Amino acid sequence: MAKAVRFNHSGGPEVLYLTEVDVADPGPGEVRIRHVAVGINYADTYFRNGTYAIPLPNGIGVEAAGVVVALGQGVTHLALGDRVTYTGFINTLGAYSTERLISAAPLIKLPETISFEAAAAATMRGLTSAYLMRRIRDFKPGDTVLLHAAAGGVGLIVSQWAKLLGVTVIGTVSTAAKAELALAHGCTHVINYSTENVAERVRALTDGVGVDVAFDSVGKDTFMASLDSLRKRGLLVCVGTASGPVPAFDPVLLAMKGSLFVTRPALADYIADPAEKAALAAELFDHVGNGRIKIEINQHYALEDAVQAHRDLEARKTTGSSIFVI
Repeated sequence: MAKAVRFNHSGGPEVLYLTEVDVADPGPGEVRIRHVAVGINYADTYFRNGTYAIPLPNGIGVEAAGVVVALGQGVTHLALGDRVTYTGFINTLGAYSTERLISAAPLIKLPETISFEAAAAATMRGLTSAYLMRRIRDFKPGDTVLLHAAAGGVGLIVSQWAKLLGVTVIGTVSTAAKAELALAHGCTHVINYSTENVAERVRALTDGVGVDVAFDSVGKDTFMASLDSLRKRGLLVCVGTASGPVPAFDPVLLAMKGSLFVTRPALADYIADPAEKAALAAELFDHVGNGRIKIEINQHYALEDAVQAHRDLEARKTTGSSIFVI
């Protein structure tokens, strides 16, 4: 039998449990996948704690990589034995498992140059980084970016991608060790928000001008600092709420701080079109496969350690990417 992590009600990490499950034959448009590695994302905690409402009981996890072991009727773009990866939202929920059924639609064929572990660690983070760097703005050499959580999974990929494009990155971190990691992956400058005022340091580093774009995955605790770090007509990209939702604000605040722009994008809207998804994935895998972007997998867990994995994630003990190894 297969194994899967499930939860029956919303709450802390302790609500997660590992159980045995039957995996049926795939129906029309479905495939059965044997997982090799499973991605662990901060968004998983939102499903678990009720921030994202889903029917319960349910599985958890939205990203994994593995091998196709059975095909349902009508699936023609995949074959038995294909190496695949996927990410999504509710449509891929249930990734914390050894084997599962899933719609064939979100599956992406893996190039031989990409390992299962790298795919599980980087499909969501990598595609997120891809749309941030290639769709949110037409970045040019000399542009400047403020990047919160620069030592996290997305942060390390964005920093490397930005360096390839000639973009200057000012990263924020919480420890000296994370600062060293961020600098090694493309950040030009690093601010330790535990001891430094972020907006003041950004102004000092940019001769008082501010940055063109701020990527903020933290939310409530960093929202105002991000706004105060932007140049006139700069863009704040709210890509996460690790510290909680951003506070309500009057849009006139944006005018007062320099005619600023704010957007809250979602990965789902940038991979909904199959052609765009394929283009972003191809560019990502090309960079990774050729070594221009390195995927840092700094935490490995077994499925039975799901509770500890979520505790580590929420305590900000992790750097880079975390995965379950099956």
